[in-house]
Amino acid sequence: MKLLAKVLKHWLLAFLYPRPLLGILYLPRFFNHWFRYAGETGAEKIRVLDMQPCLGDWSTHTPFDAHYFYQGAWLARRIGAAEIAKHVDIGSSVLTISVLSAQVETVFVDYRPLKASLPGLTSIAGNILNLPFPDDSIESLSCLHVIEHIGLGRYGDPIDPYGSTKAARELQRIVSRGGNLFISLPVGRERVCFNAHRVHSPISVLKLFPDMKLIEFSYVDDAGQYSEKRAVEAANDFEYGCGLFHFQKP
Repeated sequence: MKLLAKVLKHWLLAFLYPRPLLGILYLPRFFNHWFRYAGETGAEKIRVLDMQPCLGDWSTHTPFDAHYFYQGAWLARRIGAAEIAKHVDIGSSVLTISVLSAQVETVFVDYRPLKASLPGLTSIAGNILNLPFPDDSIESLSCLHVIEHIGLGRYGDPIDPYGSTKAARELQRIVSRGGNLFISLPVGRERVCFNAHRVHSPISVLKLFPDMKLIEFSYVDDAGQYSEKRAVEAANDFEYGCGLFHFQKP
């Protein structure tokens, strides 16, 4: 029974990942490859119950999520250049944090604690609306693709229309004088895409952080192209870009 459930799961995932239902188009190719492989000299015996079809990986280029790919690269390069001893991150991609912790001692805080162990990485539970740090105590802080979700209930957090504003206020509170804050979030036509996320205009993001000075703005545009050190106005007409903001507390 467990084996059958496992097989059904594998086949179901084949039609959902990485692009829903696209796998249906590739079923003929899958069966063609299966029969060709089985007919090759020296081919192992293939049991149907052992199959794990992957139907969405035939592509001419390696697919990636432009927001997450570029924001991780953006952060890592700036942390490396800063030559700091310790960095704190609030809720960003765990893949980014796993690599960053090889470069600098990293404390990772998340509403849903990360159950993983790596040298250089400390994971703790925390709420972005009530972070477990004193005022003006963190020299280097990041929060990538997080605050746009706060208050929408998606991750089990309480419903709150002011969630993003409150999260921004709390991040500002804990950054030290002269300290750096690295923020990313969707930018473009302002709206709430309930319950996934909010999209802010670039100017609205600056207003979320009144205590901070903008050092640099970079972005990923609607076409997935990355641009460094631009004026915030360059992203005004985006539909769903990714704004990368480097702030410093005066």
